[in-house]
Amino acid sequence: MSFTIIQLIKKQSAASLRVFSRRNTLQHLSCRQFNKQSCINPGDGLTNEQKLIFETAKDFATNEMGPKMKLKLEIFPRDVLQNAAQLGFGAIYCKEDYGGTGLGRLDASIIFEALSTGCVSTTAYISIHKNVEIVFLNSVCAWMIDTFGTKELREKHLPSMASMERFASYCLTEPGSGSDAASISTSAVRKGDKYIILNGTKVFISGGGESDVYLVMCRTGDSGPKGISCVLVENETPGLSFGAKEKKVGWNSQPMCPVIFKDCEVPASNLIGKEGQGFNIAMNALNGARVHTASCSLGAAHRSIELARDHVLVRKQFNQTLDSFQNVQFKLAEMVTSLIASRLVVRHAAEALQNGAANKVALCSSAKLFATESCSKICSDSLQLFGGYGYLKDYPVQQF
Repeated sequence: MSFTIIQLIKKQSAASLRVFSRRNTLQHLSCRQFNKQSCINPGDGLTNEQKLIFETAKDFATNEMGPKMKLKLEIFPRDVLQNAAQLGFGAIYCKEDYGGTGLGRLDASIIFEALSTGCVSTTAYISIHKNVEIVFLNSVCAWMIDTFGTKELREKHLPSMASMERFASYCLTEPGSGSDAASISTSAVRKGDKYIILNGTKVFISGGGESDVYLVMCRTGDSGPKGISCVLVENETPGLSFGAKEKKVGWNSQPMCPVIFKDCEVPASNLIGKEGQGFNIAMNALNGARVHTASCSLGAAHRSIELARDHVLVRKQFNQTLDSFQNVQFKLAEMVTSLIASRLVVRHAAEALQNGAANKVALCSSAKLFATESCSKICSDSLQLFGGYGYLKDYPVQQF
């Protein structure tokens, strides 16, 4: 029986895992002290197993994802994604019975932060596949099938999704319904043992045209949230087509296009959950998506600080390196402090989601708001520390 790296890590005893020393953050706010064991390292508060999982994911991000991100090619990175799946990142918190790794929400957040230091775009897709936005997107969809799908659907789809032999997309947003998800108009009618998805279009669909499975939120009942259901539609289903690929200013490795349905017939057994349960499934998935997005922001900020640190240690102005200037030291200290605060908020939300806390929705929303805003500023400040060089594509800081 073969195991992924993550499964092997879980099986090791704590005594056999590497131990990382903890240091007082305040002692490391001088940029010459920023090193792999300093306050930008996310190890504080993690178990030895989680630390090793993070290091495994970050090594993969550095060696496989980073080089692809640097090329900025608008090519779906199937090879990178399938290599990530071999490490156990294809269906992070799905059951091991179906090829998942059975990890928790905090573990997933740690993995997405680490992977995003290499490429935010590809990580975001993994998280969708896993939950439902490529590592991120694949993860969300796999979670939805694992949690709400029938045994037959789990057996048919989850193993190939966990290995990323097949990919999945989540279809919620429509031209007339973005944040107002309860107003979707794509409809499906039950006829015997089939659902017929009538005319409808989904937009901004990550993985559109590349995925093998589409989880479609559609109206099977009255207006409002209680009339929405979730139906699985496989690629090459008659009546399924795709619009032109969107040209985006970033996230180039993640294809996005409209997904169009016209009289698509699918088996009634492809219903995820029960009729009328789709909106609740979507909202539950979005709670995880908020934590995933925030986690991706942490990884981008983490890597941006590392790049800025390395630059100011060698770049000279007025016969001294930039790290000698107090304003640069203060700026880096502020950036690191923001990263630490963001990480705490995100991990608190991940644990609340895992434990089913009553305030999980508020915490997940707060984590996404705080972390994405704070980490976006960190990335911008990092670029500013490069001066004019930060605007050049040869310098990787501009990618974040």
